[in-house]
Amino acid sequence: MGTSGPLGKFIAMPTPVIIWWRSFIGAVFLFGYCRFQKIPLVLFPSKERLLFLISALFLGAHWITYFLALKMSNVAIGMLSLFTFPVITAFLEPLFSNEKLKPIHILLGFMILVGVFILAPDLNFESTHVKGILFGVLSAVFYAIRNLITKQYTAKYDSSMIMGYQLLILTVVLFPTLFYFDTSEIKTQYPYLLLLAVITTALGHTLFVKSLKNFTAATASIIGSVQPIFGIIIAFFFLNEIPTWNTAIGGGLILGTVVIESFLSKKNT
Repeated sequence: MGTSGPLGKFIAMPTPVIIWWRSFIGAVFLFGYCRFQKIPLVLFPSKERLLFLISALFLGAHWITYFLALKMSNVAIGMLSLFTFPVITAFLEPLFSNEKLKPIHILLGFMILVGVFILAPDLNFESTHVKGILFGVLSAVFYAIRNLITKQYTAKYDSSMIMGYQLLILTVVLFPTLFYFDTSEIKTQYPYLLLLAVITTALGHTLFVKSLKNFTAATASIIGSVQPIFGIIIAFFFLNEIPTWNTAIGGGLILGTVVIESFLSKKNT
């Protein structure tokens, strides 16, 4: 999933169009995988459908605001502002389940915020970087809510099917955007869209949904906070975005948080 930042920054197409292709190709891949693995595609009971639809819409809102953050700033700012979502998840999770807010999650969330603060460059409030950070944090809110809703389905349904249905919903909802935005660049961008749809979305997000079956949403989110580190490294090699010492220090703090949470999760299972 760490490839999402560099690919989102690199692909030269309007954001809603990128998300539509991401959803469409990812859905085709996942439904093909389900058929190959003989995973049954069951229909949700009527009482579960509306909430599932809402979860898919939050996923779409998360992707759109996240890619806007990447376009307005850079990979480091876009990804790191998004990764305030573990803190948001930890605080919201008691509202969605019987999980209690754990003091350790408050501490680890604070460590992540400090890491993000160190990583962020000097802020000029007249620049687009501030707008990028705001879109990134808004994306984090959407992502946290989507994960908390989706977790309620992971105990009963296959993660590939769940992700496939969410992508199918977004494919239908975002289809009208193809008539309002320029899609001519698809001829040169489709290899990168394939990478985004298959590697980042179908594979990465499905594995993340699968992890929700074994961890609380807050735990899975904090472990997933290693993603910006990978994204910044990829951006360095492929986009020539050179990290600073602040990036190294802040990234190290985030990575340390991941190690602590991983150890605690293993100890509690």
